[in-house]
Amino acid sequence: MGQRLHRSHRSGASGVVFRQQRFGQQFSCGNLVSLVDNNKTVVSSCIQPSCSDVLSYNKGCFAFFSENRTSFPATIQQFYHEEYGHSKRSSCSSTFIFDPMSLLNPDMTFPNDITSHVPATLEWTNPCDLEAAQCQEADAEPGCTKRCGNVDFEFPFGIEAGCYFNDWFRVTCKKTANGQVPFLNKIDLELNSFQLFQGIVRVNHPVPYSNCHERGSDKNGSSVDLRGSPFYFSSIFNTFVSVGCSSMATISHSHNQTDTDVIGGCLLPSCDRISNNNIGSCVTGIPPGITSFVANMTQINSNGTAGSSNNRSCGSAFIMDTQDSLFDQHRMIIIPEPDVASRRTHVLTSLQWATMKVGLCDLNDGSTTSDIFCSSPNARYCWRNLSSTYQCICSNDDSNSFSTDVCLESNKCRGSPTYYRYCHMLCLHAPGNDCLNSTSCPEGYEYDNILKRCRPILSDSTQYHSKKHAKWAIIIGCSTSLVTLVFILGSLNIYKVLKRRRNIKLKRKYFKRNGGLLLQQQLFRNEGSNGGNIRFFTSKELKRATDYYNENRILGQGGQGTVYKGMLVDGSIVAIKKSKMVDHKKKKLLDEKLLEQFVNEVMILSQINHRNVVKLLGCCLETQFPLLVYEFIPNGTLSQLIHEHNEDFPLTWEMRLRIGTEIANALSYLHSAASVPIYHRDIKATNILLDDKYRAKVSDFGTSRSVALEQTHLTTRVQGTFGYLDPEYFRSNQFTDKSDVYSFGVVLVELLTGKKPVHSIQSEDEEARSLLTFFLNAMRENSLLDILDPCVTNDGPEEEIIAVAKLAKRCLNLNGKKRPTMKQVAMELELIRTTNEANYVVPEISEDEDSDVDDKTATWGIVSYSSTPLNSVTLPLLVSNNTC
Repeated sequence: MGQRLHRSHRSGASGVVFRQQRFGQQFSCGNLVSLVDNNKTVVSSCIQPSCSDVLSYNKGCFAFFSENRTSFPATIQQFYHEEYGHSKRSSCSSTFIFDPMSLLNPDMTFPNDITSHVPATLEWTNPCDLEAAQCQEADAEPGCTKRCGNVDFEFPFGIEAGCYFNDWFRVTCKKTANGQVPFLNKIDLELNSFQLFQGIVRVNHPVPYSNCHERGSDKNGSSVDLRGSPFYFSSIFNTFVSVGCSSMATISHSHNQTDTDVIGGCLLPSCDRISNNNIGSCVTGIPPGITSFVANMTQINSNGTAGSSNNRSCGSAFIMDTQDSLFDQHRMIIIPEPDVASRRTHVLTSLQWATMKVGLCDLNDGSTTSDIFCSSPNARYCWRNLSSTYQCICSNDDSNSFSTDVCLESNKCRGSPTYYRYCHMLCLHAPGNDCLNSTSCPEGYEYDNILKRCRPILSDSTQYHSKKHAKWAIIIGCSTSLVTLVFILGSLNIYKVLKRRRNIKLKRKYFKRNGGLLLQQQLFRNEGSNGGNIRFFTSKELKRATDYYNENRILGQGGQGTVYKGMLVDGSIVAIKKSKMVDHKKKKLLDEKLLEQFVNEVMILSQINHRNVVKLLGCCLETQFPLLVYEFIPNGTLSQLIHEHNEDFPLTWEMRLRIGTEIANALSYLHSAASVPIYHRDIKATNILLDDKYRAKVSDFGTSRSVALEQTHLTTRVQGTFGYLDPEYFRSNQFTDKSDVYSFGVVLVELLTGKKPVHSIQSEDEEARSLLTFFLNAMRENSLLDILDPCVTNDGPEEEIIAVAKLAKRCLNLNGKKRPTMKQVAMELELIRTTNEANYVVPEISEDEDSDVDDKTATWGIVSYSSTPLNSVTLPLLVSNNTC
């Protein structure tokens, strides 16, 4: 097999080395250089540029030859003469043969006047003469063993007969103390690893020692001899290493048993500077193509001279692979390891047996013998020696195989660069080679503008089948892609449709469960009232309006749910009430009672259209949690205004009287002016909202009920807030319009006193009594002004205050029939507001009516409990920090 061997040639039959240049000399200019054969006939020549051209210094010239040569006698003679105006100065020059492909190595510099060695390519006869029978015999037989111990290998290496290329590639599997170990049979080196595509095998090479007495006398170590084999020491993966101190290590290339040339070396540091726990080392590269070497170590005394001494350390010199565990590739040194020289007997070394081809590697589609080798199913591995001496990896085989190359050098590729017609087949990329501009190809090949190289010309039938196959491949590929795309799009559409249907069904389920059908029927009946303005919002709208129900948007929380502040798409600010859910077996479910109140509130508010009643804008029934959308009331509740004192905004008597009048007007509308009478059933200060102008808005109609015109009362479970609850309703479970009057009377007392409806326990001896007890006692004892809010007494006319207090007392009568109606209450409050203070006359109250209030209210004022259930009851304490 052809191998790429790089050798550094000497003068004589093998080549010419450079001579050292003196300062001021010129190099490689003004000469005619000729290559001659044994008969002194010039076979190739070139002319160096004139030395007068400064830009031509160190340029030299190139000449090519194609025939095989075993030597290259060369002549150099001056070409330019003084009489033609050229400089008479001579230049330092040399001639040599070198491998232009080495210039592809980025570490390789172009030869100059200080270069001592250049790479060259040697060729030897291929052991396979390319006959089909011979190459097929060299191919691996089926069932070959490809593993020994922990090492895997491929053809051309093998163990059994017929499984390796020749004896050099034969592997012997030996039994050792460490188990089965592979050895290369002819050179008896342990095989460590195998890299087909890099063309190398790593072996354990013995370490030659020097001055190590426990290993015997001093010796200069010689390597294994690879001459005559297809192997050589790799200059890419190996480096020359020496370990020790106070020594100079050299490596010599042995041509034979007596003739050696020193080709490199390095100087080890002084032993005085090496600590006991460290070792000294030095590293240098090796030239390509070495098949054997001799390592030598010479002691360097403290004065820098060579000599012998018993004080020098145990040292060694060897070629090792940079993959060895002892070598630090980043720092390019041996890793410090005490006594390494005395403990290591072998190091990892790479042997090169082939080199990957750079560039074109096509298989011939014709009927040549080389095609028979690689197309044969029993001949996966085959190669032949070409002028390039590179191995080619078979492009149509995924295994670790390599194949023949058809890049034969044409006979026309000789002489001047103008004859390089087929350089895309074998392009040297050397200076003067015009390969990149050539598009000509040899017979049977055509230039490919995409690949930028020559490729085989297909026959008509082959082209027809190739185009047909390509056409079908395109059709199948496009069809498969189209079907896949349609399938994906179809699947996405089906998923979206199913998801949309599921959401629609879920929304219908929620709509029905949340009373949507009942609400639609009710709104249809009340189409002429406010119900026609009720809007059904989508869940998506309300999620966006509340920023997905952000906790920062919460306005308040109550027994029926949570109220969020939101902004609709049109920019209007709204309050969104989300119904309260209850836990049931780890699931959130809507309380049936709350659901009933929710639907009831929508029904009631859909029938109301009054400026002092909060306006319902719409609702959302398609979610798990029913949602109500109200107009936004910015200034909180009446309870907050009364009991949370604000020095910047005091609650004046005029505001108190106006707010009380507005509440009375709203209740009067509900009782007597609405299309159907409506009982609120939960009048209290916290259910009175205040808009931006502090106008009262009655809210929270969850427990409200509408009654027929002829109906006088409702019989229901007791619901309400303790302190505002009608005692007659509490005892009889019968709610009338006068029950709302009683609750309103409590609100009036709250406005007058600034105190909460329920009194806290003052001492252990004093019973807890409601605000109404104190109020009625003060009225009976003519000490009303003592319990009033200071803001009221300081700001309001006494006659108006007394009139409102007496009206409140009438509303609090325990006998509901003796209470005034809300219409009467509203009219009296309007009269108090509009009548001049000097002309106002306080209405008289009959003795019977007053007696009922005084005798019975004190008994109700005591906190007691009844067997009748009391729902939705809260107990606010009598606490107020309100001052003027």
